[in-house]
Amino acid sequence: MNFIEEIVEKDLQEGKNDGRIQTRFPPEPNGYLHIGHVKAICMDFGIAERFGGVCNLRFDDTNPVKEDTEYVDSIMHDIEWLGFHWGNVYYASDYFQQLYDLAIRFIKEGKAYVDEQSAEQIAQQKGTPTQPGQDSPFRNRPVEENLRLFEMMQAGEIEDGRMVLRAKIDMANPNMHFRDPIMYRIITTHPHHRTGRKWNVYPMYDFAHGQSDYFEGVTHSICTLEFVVHRPLYDYFIDQFVPQGEYRPHQYEFNRLNITYTVMSKRKMLQLVKEGLVAGWDDPRMPTVCGLRRRGYTPEAIRAFIDKIGYTKVEGMIDLGLLEHTIREELKEKAPRVCAIFDPVRLVITNYPENEHETIVADNIDGIEALGKRNMPFSRELWIERQDFKEEADKNFYRLSPMGREVRLKNAYIIQATDCEKNAQGEITTVYATYDPESKSGTEGGNRKTKATINWVDSVSALDAEVRLYDRLFAVENPSADERDFRELLNPDSLKVVTAKVESALKTAKPQDHFQFLKQGYFVVDDDSTAEHLIFNRTASLKDNWQK
Repeated sequence: MNFIEEIVEKDLQEGKNDGRIQTRFPPEPNGYLHIGHVKAICMDFGIAERFGGVCNLRFDDTNPVKEDTEYVDSIMHDIEWLGFHWGNVYYASDYFQQLYDLAIRFIKEGKAYVDEQSAEQIAQQKGTPTQPGQDSPFRNRPVEENLRLFEMMQAGEIEDGRMVLRAKIDMANPNMHFRDPIMYRIITTHPHHRTGRKWNVYPMYDFAHGQSDYFEGVTHSICTLEFVVHRPLYDYFIDQFVPQGEYRPHQYEFNRLNITYTVMSKRKMLQLVKEGLVAGWDDPRMPTVCGLRRRGYTPEAIRAFIDKIGYTKVEGMIDLGLLEHTIREELKEKAPRVCAIFDPVRLVITNYPENEHETIVADNIDGIEALGKRNMPFSRELWIERQDFKEEADKNFYRLSPMGREVRLKNAYIIQATDCEKNAQGEITTVYATYDPESKSGTEGGNRKTKATINWVDSVSALDAEVRLYDRLFAVENPSADERDFRELLNPDSLKVVTAKVESALKTAKPQDHFQFLKQGYFVVDDDSTAEHLIFNRTASLKDNWQK
């Protein structure tokens, strides 16, 4: 068990909360989920599953400026796709009236006041971690005046940014979060996606979070490590209205997920999308759940990756190669093998009968009969990879060359190159070869060994396909730690597109079908692919190449 699971088990043994376990996943509906959120999802939902509790989905919709129902829908879809199921769906906006009433109570008890200073002035007066802050000139205004102004704020009679409601705690507290934190701000410019124009004041996260947990009945409120310094304030607000000894939620923290060659900031991801530096939130180079899905990652592989990295209280950096390794392990015994030629050159087998065709029967995965077989048309003219032929080759080149070497065509015959043809620019356009009719794979004569096997597709039946070769999005290992603008760190080779010749068996391939292109990597059929325009995205290479 990880350390949070140990805490939960101990709480159950001690009978806390009457043996009840309730967690929540509280995303902000202001962007798409990324793999960092998946780590939190696996924790929140996993705790509930393991200990017979319930995990609710609660949208932290306290900022209508950045929120949209598009994000709400995408978050729910991604969670279900990952294989998790929530108990109920809640919104912070469900508790707006309760939070507002609680704020009124704080004002009446002298624990909150309306401040008319600017954001810059408030920030300056907070001091530093080693120097106490200064009291606001509005800190001791009468309760009646605070009530009147706060009601005016809610009535829409005060312009945005003109006033805020602050908790009156301690401007000298060594924890900066206790120095009269802002509880409410005014937002009149944007209607809320659920409540419309009903509210003109909106609670800040630190005020809404713990109270929403309490209203909802959460027992274990699990966050990432940056919220450790917020926990005392989380407890403070609850202490102001929940009697000692009664139920109260508790916050626990674990390390967030950081992956090499990746950014996990939604703000930066939004910039990439808005500035057209990626094709959208679901661009396969993005670490979003929808981007990973489009790239061909499966829910099982993503969850296995989260299991591998685990949960601790120490921040760290995970090698992107581990994520790629996980999907490779997932697909190696599931993805059918097929041939795809990325840089095709024509091969003519001069002693093969003209106008004759045959069918080569090949295993979808060698040695795994349960995954079936496929038919590969074979004829006199084929496509092979340009790099599999050299007109002049040294002794270490074992593929095709007019030097008397024998090479096997995968699942088919042994051939020898005899000559080649070039265009005016000196580029090889056609390779000529002869074949041994007795060397067909699967026959008695097919047992003869060669030092090399090359891939091919039949030129008559081959299909053209757009193949997108995705690589890491950033050129530096830790873009978040680099002082340069993160957009300057993008990898210029993160996407290359080739038109490949692929087997005719792929004509019926559907979006999200996985394949291993022999010697090329693992690929998935893109969501926009059609029978008339096949599109494949590279999911992962055949082996780890991140350390090159």
